[in-house]
Amino acid sequence: MADVTIKIKDRDGVMHEVQAPTDMSMNLMELVRAYELAPEGTIGVCGGMAMCASCQCYVLNDVELPEMGPDEDAMLAEAFYVKPNSRLGCQIPITEQLEGLEIELAPES
Repeated sequence: MADVTIKIKDRDGVMHEVQAPTDMSMNLMELVRAYELAPEGTIGVCGGMAMCASCQCYVLNDVELPEMGPDEDAMLAEAFYVKPNSRLGCQIPITEQLEGLEIELAPES
């Protein structure tokens, strides 16, 4: 498996193009933390259990993502700054299908 390229706009509006490994069972939230694109303690607060929405992001382009599960859907129903293109980064595993994905981190709530 190869790395994929993902573009992530941080909360300051800066776009970062990062390489994401597809062979480490990581998700988007862990990728943001690994590249330190959000201050520590402001993303992945619940540890990736879809219980806090601190890793909410907006999907900016048309890349096929896994279907939203009931836990993610319920959390986004209660979160702030939700848009139609909102997803929880912790619920999106990094796979080869994410090549070219562009996301924007939602504001800290």
